[in-house]
Amino acid sequence: MATVASTAVAIPSFTGLRANSSAAKPTTVSVSTAVKTPKLTVKASLKDIGVTTVAVAAAASVALAAGNSMAMEVLLGGDDGSLAFVPNDFTVAKGEKIVFKNNAGFPHNVVFDEDEVPSGVDASKISMDEQDLLNGPGETYEVALTEPGTYSFYCSPHQGAGMVGKVTVN
Repeated sequence: MATVASTAVAIPSFTGLRANSSAAKPTTVSVSTAVKTPKLTVKASLKDIGVTTVAVAAAASVALAAGNSMAMEVLLGGDDGSLAFVPNDFTVAKGEKIVFKNNAGFPHNVVFDEDEVPSGVDASKISMDEQDLLNGPGETYEVALTEPGTYSFYCSPHQGAGMVGKVTVN
């Protein structure tokens, strides 16, 4: 709350023109200018504005699901022209989409090593065919891995040059 205190203002009184009169004495008037600023308070709960706990929980779960559905992008070929997956060793959540994107030094592909995937995972179902290639800039291959564990993968045209990678699924 803001308040302005009282102040004194000197106002000379005017009594007209008088010959031979002595100077008029000023009259002092006290003016009080107290100003009160109203305090604004807003109180509301989600219930007051019609949002239920169920709606809040639903919104939170949608946001969480959206966060989990975000994709991990892996470049095929480094910006420096290297024959590499960038990054070549990373971790994703179970079911998170991995987007392998042609960047440089193509053609490329993504093949999961059948001997280096979790037990029970069919590497051929998550791999590109070794004869299929991504030939142009920006072309992609997407996969979502649902079994926890470590998966090794490679680019068949450049495996001998060291274009290999590893992903851990939590």
